[in-house]
Amino acid sequence: MLKIGLTGSIGMGKSTAAKLFADAGIPVNDSDAVVHDLYAGEAALLVNAAFPGTMKDGAVDRRELGRLLALDPDGFKRLEAIVHPLVRKRETEFLKRQRAASADMVLLDIPLLFETGAEARVDVIVVVSTDPQIQRQRVLAREGMTEEKFDMILSRQTPDTEKRRRADYLIDTSHSIATTRERVFEIVAELKTRIAKGDFRNA
Repeated sequence: MLKIGLTGSIGMGKSTAAKLFADAGIPVNDSDAVVHDLYAGEAALLVNAAFPGTMKDGAVDRRELGRLLALDPDGFKRLEAIVHPLVRKRETEFLKRQRAASADMVLLDIPLLFETGAEARVDVIVVVSTDPQIQRQRVLAREGMTEEKFDMILSRQTPDTEKRRRADYLIDTSHSIATTRERVFEIVAELKTRIAKGDFRNA
C-alpha cells in the first residue's frame, strides 16, 4: 500500500488539496481533523494539565491555548509531546483499516511532515505551495489572525523553498481550484501507473 505524505505551510491550500485527493478516491487521514477530535476527547484533560485553563465544556479552547503558546513558545514542545503520540496512534489505526480494505494507496495529510521527521513514514511526498503574497492574504483573512501570529507560525515551519526542494510532486495552488484538481488527478494517475509497474515494491 503506497503512503503519500501531503504537506505545505500555512495558507498554501493543503486542506483543499486533501479534499481533492479524497474526490479522486484516495483514502485520507487528516492530522488536523484528528487533533480537533482529540482536543474534544482524550487529549483535553492532558492538555489542560499542561496548560491550566485551556479546557472549556470538556474540550480544549484552541484560542486560549494559542494565546498561552504565544506568550510561551517553548510550550509547543510540551504540547507536541502530548498530542503527537496520540495522532500517530490514530494514523496507525487508519493504515491498518486501509490495508484490510486492500487500498492500493492512501494519503497522510501531515502539516509538520518535515518538522517531525514524518517523511520517513511515507513513500512519496507531495508539497502544496503558492505565491508568498497569496499565502499572506489567505492567512491574514482568517478570523483572529494577526501579523505577529502568522510570523510565529512561519518561524516554526520548514521554509517553503526547502519543502519544494524535497518534494516528489508539487501542487501550485496559485490558480483556480479547477487547475488544482487537474494537478491532483494527474498525480494520482501517475502514481497508479507507477504502482502497476512495480516502482514501489516495498511500499
